Amino acid sequence: MTPVEEWERLLEASGELTSEAVDSVIATHGDRGADAIEAVGEKRVKQYRDFTVVVGHSEEYVIEGGCDCEDSRYNLDPSDPTQLCWHVIATKIARRIDAVDHHDMWYSEVREFL
Repeated sequence: MTPVEEWERLLEASGELTSEAVDSVIATHGDRGADAIEAVGEKRVKQYRDFTVVVGHSEEYVIEGGCDCEDSRYNLDPSDPTQLCWHVIATKIARRIDAVDHHDMWYSEVREFL
């Protein structure tokens, strides 16, 4: 079992962000994990009809089979399943603990106002 699968299992078993799961996420992902946990706590993982979006500090990131942020493009090894940007980590956490903020609208319509 990979470290990511381990913390995913912990979250699925408890349905919440326990201290054991937090420790596992941070041990696996360091600052990226801490940023992801913060985003989940602040309800910045949003599900629209068409996309899941993570609200960053300066941009919104569409999570569609991964993330196209600069961290993912330039700093992470795509062949290593433990190397994930904090946007993807936040999405994985939020989905497993039912902490996704659902919006019954299309993101493309929301994006027009931003």
